Amino acid sequence: MRSLQFDWPESPMQRIDSPAINKQKLTVCVKRDDLLHPTISGNKWRKLKYNLKDMHDNNKNAFVTFSGAFSNHLYASSMAAKLHNIEGHVILRGPHIDEQNPTIKMARACHMNLHVVNRITYRKRNNTHYQDEIREQLPNCYLIPEGGSNQAALSGVKELARSLPESDYIVCPTGSGGTLAGLIDGSAETSHILGIAVLKNAEYLNQDIVGLSEKAATQNNWQILEQYHDGGYGKFTPELWLFCQKIRRDYNLPLEPIYSGKAFYALWQLIEQGYFPAHSNITFVHTGGLQGLDGLRYRKLI
Repeated sequence: MRSLQFDWPESPMQRIDSPAINKQKLTVCVKRDDLLHPTISGNKWRKLKYNLKDMHDNNKNAFVTFSGAFSNHLYASSMAAKLHNIEGHVILRGPHIDEQNPTIKMARACHMNLHVVNRITYRKRNNTHYQDEIREQLPNCYLIPEGGSNQAALSGVKELARSLPESDYIVCPTGSGGTLAGLIDGSAETSHILGIAVLKNAEYLNQDIVGLSEKAATQNNWQILEQYHDGGYGKFTPELWLFCQKIRRDYNLPLEPIYSGKAFYALWQLIEQGYFPAHSNITFVHTGGLQGLDGLRYRKLI
């Protein structure tokens, strides 16, 4: 197997100003990880980086992972496989595939091997016996969990944390919890880390994050804010989508309403509510995922 190129230039920071930000004497900057790479951006590359390195170091020449049909993880995994000339397999939540779905079309173009299963089977994705069955069927494959969140992923997110400026608050969207766990592991204890849950009933994520991050179990400088899910995972109100469009227009900051937009809208509301002490330095982590806009347009949701 050829050597893999893992290191890319760091993504830029963008400062945001508004009347509320200036009135409260806050400094708000966005870590533009959506600009980390033209096609594999944000936290998906941060998580994939060391999973692919582990695959390479363990003499595996392929990987298998799990995904929904419109997933950023599917998009990033497919592009990573193509970019690095790796054989990729995805256990895809079905039971049917819409071949006109833009994310599926891109995965096909990258020659990703898609294994469609019904929803009952897909629910077993974290079951060790089911994973062992997959390893028997695909013995040359390194297994990456859904969303890429595991110990290998944390190494990449810790690199992200170390690239951030000194911050009183670090804010990020939270889905599977890997990004938040990595930020806890990689950031100074003086930083307060806020994860904005993008799904309903997210209390279970606290335990998942403690399971991923040793620091999370002993530090109290982090929390998940659960009230900004805007209806649940994959759901959003017209107000949120209008906010995303306004931020793009006013600040040239592109957002999508499933992850980055939902979390940035939460941050905006927290600022307007006076949540942060004066003179706080706040860093928002833009985790990418802008490809999701194509899927929303395809489904006529935006």
